[in-house]
Parts: sequence; structure tokens; C-alpha cells
Amino acid sequence: MTSKSKKTKAAGRFGARYGKKVRVKLVKVESKQRVKQKCPFCEKLGAKRLSKGIWKCSRCDKKFAAGTYYLD
Repeated sequence: MTSKSKKTKAAGRFGARYGKKVRVKLVKVESKQRVKQKCPFCEKLGAKRLSKGIWKCSRCDKKFAAGTYYLD
């Protein structure tokens, strides 16, 4: 199995499939969703995505439903 390069980032797992535009959009969304987001309750960085639309803040320990990929 080939490894991903710095240029392709997370979309490197798809190789040459699906087209460049789709892979670039995917990298944008995935890189944004994997970092900790600002919690709407305690206003600090701590909310992490558990699954589609389900978030949990590690600081205030609240679990809530919000945006699918990232919090606005």
C-alpha cells in the first residue's frame, strides 16, 4: 500500500481516483473537522466530533448535536 504525500494530505488514500477538485474539497473539510472546535457552552476549544453531528466537549463534558462536519 502506498503512503500519502505532503501534497495530497488525507486525500492521498484515493490515489488518482475521483478527480482533483473533489479530493481538494475533501482535504479542506477533513482537516477542519479533526481539530478541536470552540464549544458553544463554555466558549473554549474542547469540542471534538464523535460521529455525524454529535459533538462532545472535553472541558465542560457536555455532549450535544450540531453541525455535521464542523461547528460554525
